[in-house]
Amino acid sequence: MDIFLIKAAQLILSLSILVVLHELGHFIPAKLFKTRVEKFFLFFDVKFALFKKKIGETVYGIGWLPLGGYVKIAGMIDESMDKEQMAQPAQPWEFRSKPAWQRLIIMIGGVTVNLLLGFFIYSMILFVWGQDQLKPEGIKEGFAVSRTMREYGFQNGDVVTEINGKPLENVSDISKYILLRDVSKLTVKGSDGAIRHLSLP
Repeated sequence: MDIFLIKAAQLILSLSILVVLHELGHFIPAKLFKTRVEKFFLFFDVKFALFKKKIGETVYGIGWLPLGGYVKIAGMIDESMDKEQMAQPAQPWEFRSKPAWQRLIIMIGGVTVNLLLGFFIYSMILFVWGQDQLKPEGIKEGFAVSRTMREYGFQNGDVVTEINGKPLENVSDISKYILLRDVSKLTVKGSDGAIRHLSLP
């Protein structure tokens, strides 16, 4: 039971971080362009909110329904569907009175943050855990060659060292090169240490 609660808390926390960052992608450009942001909520506050506090012109809060979050930008019909406000004349601090390029930046801000966050997370994964690299000298016994590849001159114990005249840094990439790229010439080192040059149709 404790493990379930921990996993549930981790899920809610990670989703909360993603939601807040996404909404900041809308919130920050709106503020930069002097557009009034009336609400900034984590989760939805249907009927009531678990917490809310007004700071300046913006009400910050946490709703009870964990299905996302929202920012309510003045003069913009979004999750709030504030049609009464839209019926009034446009004010200088409203979204609808801003130039088209500013409105576009405000609208795509959340998606842009998601995209940048994805690149950042995967960069950190590669930075921390790295990428598997297998050097040719790391395969002392060489490859076990399939019957199909034997027809082109490969032998058990061979190790590919070059592809199309370029050194193969990561031997694990050999299948990707042969199956998906235009490979015509291969340099292999046999189990006896002899270097051979092979051609593929």
